[in-house]
Amino acid sequence: MKWLDLIHRWTGGLVGLVLGMMGLTGAILVHEDAWLGWTLPHAGDALNRDPAALAAVTTRLIGDGHGVQGIVYASDGFGLHQLRLSGGAGAYADQAGAIVTRWGSQWERPELWLFDLHHHLFTGDVGETVIGIAGLCAVLFVVTGTILWWRTRRTFAFRLWPKRMSRPAIVMQHRDLGIVMAPLLLLSAVTGTMMIFKPVAAIVMAPFSSPAQARAAMAPPKLSGGALAAHPDWAAMLATAHARFPDADFRTLTLPRKPGEPISFRMRRAAEWLPNGRTMLWFDAATGRLLAARDALALPRGAQVFNTAYPLHAAKVGGLAYRLVMTCSGLAMAMLGSFAVWSFWFRRPRLKPRRAV
Repeated sequence: MKWLDLIHRWTGGLVGLVLGMMGLTGAILVHEDAWLGWTLPHAGDALNRDPAALAAVTTRLIGDGHGVQGIVYASDGFGLHQLRLSGGAGAYADQAGAIVTRWGSQWERPELWLFDLHHHLFTGDVGETVIGIAGLCAVLFVVTGTILWWRTRRTFAFRLWPKRMSRPAIVMQHRDLGIVMAPLLLLSAVTGTMMIFKPVAAIVMAPFSSPAQARAAMAPPKLSGGALAAHPDWAAMLATAHARFPDADFRTLTLPRKPGEPISFRMRRAAEWLPNGRTMLWFDAATGRLLAARDALALPRGAQVFNTAYPLHAAKVGGLAYRLVMTCSGLAMAMLGSFAVWSFWFRRPRLKPRRAV
């Protein structure tokens, strides 16, 4: 138990601040649609699901010379289209196609830099790897913390805040708050880590289907076509997609980055939890001909389990009640991580000097 305690404390002292940041930013991002709805005009507009209307606004947005690379379409919870422009720029547009606001970089929009901080620590793939390692440490903390708590279970006393800012009081609050929040912390850590590290995802998917089969089913198909037409027939493409999946909402449009790549649409079928869905269609950029389609509900069971990781992690299911639950999880992680660093580095017990014999 002594070695287990040392591992728990030292690892917490080293990565606690990263976990605290992840918890706090995650608790804020869970409510992103709500606070954007309060600050942006038309963000609360009802969703227009008419494919013809969507085709008209797509034509307007892409044809206005904004250099659009893709569109995240409005949803039930957020009534604005988000335009992805070159160079990290972007814009929000209402469902009639009028630009509501635009930005030149992510630093002009708090929801964008908060997302980048939470997922990448502002350092791209390197930061994502650090976040993944911290997530694995969080799983380790839950397991080792539960084992260590069991020895002192008779002294359990739930407190949201330490009785005093002394090391013993912080340790007691950390121990007892941690055991109460352990299931939610484990859910947050496992779902977050499996989106970063393939081996973790494979372990979670393995009981349901072969991880290799699931990865193959989710891999983008190898397709080729012509160069992007000057005026693509969006109405025909959207009508084809709607006829193929009549119960699905259009979620994203991605334009080809180089000649030969297809135009891709993501749709969300009614039974999908993932907010942007995994139902995909690919069209020839030159002719608008449908090249391939993938039904997310027909994917192997393991792939469907993987697709639940993000909505569970980001509270995109379950409504306000589950958002509040995951807010508590994020705030608990922020408190546990930051107090672990504080008590380890700044409230360590002083060793008494030995008396000379």
